[in-house]
Amino acid sequence: MLPRSCLSTTLFSLPVLLFSLPLQAASFLAQVASAPPHGVSTLHHQLLQLAPTATPEALRLAAQALSCAEPSAERLAVIDYSLPSTEPRMWVFDLHQHALLFEELVSHGQGSGDAVAEVFSNTPESHQSSIGLFRTMNSYYGRNGYSLRLDGLEANVNNLAFERAIVIHGANYVSEDFIEQTGRLGRSQGCPAVREEITYPLIDSLKENQYVFAYYPDEEWLATSAYLRCTTEHPQLAQR
Repeated sequence: MLPRSCLSTTLFSLPVLLFSLPLQAASFLAQVASAPPHGVSTLHHQLLQLAPTATPEALRLAAQALSCAEPSAERLAVIDYSLPSTEPRMWVFDLHQHALLFEELVSHGQGSGDAVAEVFSNTPESHQSSIGLFRTMNSYYGRNGYSLRLDGLEANVNNLAFERAIVIHGANYVSEDFIEQTGRLGRSQGCPAVREEITYPLIDSLKENQYVFAYYPDEEWLATSAYLRCTTEHPQLAQR
């Protein structure tokens, strides 16, 4: 027979042990559930968890491009131009804090299409949007108010973004009211314009060496983009 002191300790510890077992099991199951499935990268899995309504292929390619450019990046915006402008199609992620900061409407260029964007280019004065990976630069006040400069990282795809003044800015034609009146968002001259109400916090979350990935299933870009086929032999292509 156990001494009284040991018996008391054992009886006291038993409920605590029984109570902790379900918590340990729940913790284990949570870890299993949060682990990436086979063949899915950690970053891709993180984006899928944070933005379950986004197009999975857009998130997969965004994860691939960012892993190639800067695996330790803090912030990433993904724009999915395969969706119509009437739907939220811009997501801003805080990758270090595992948080979705914004899920927003965003415009495309006048030359890219009406309610749906279909044509993209790197050509000045085309008023078309550009796809691919961008690195953010500084914020500034210009003719469209508070704006964020973008540095296009992909040759012949978006590398003239700075020259073309392709920037993130707010616009009064990006709103639910505008959609109700016209059946689509207003269109820019190629810039990814956002709602005026969130211009300041969204730009501040992305400025200065963060990343923006603009997706569209363009066959030529998908087949040739260096950021979508980066290997361990050629990491961090964006360091230039």
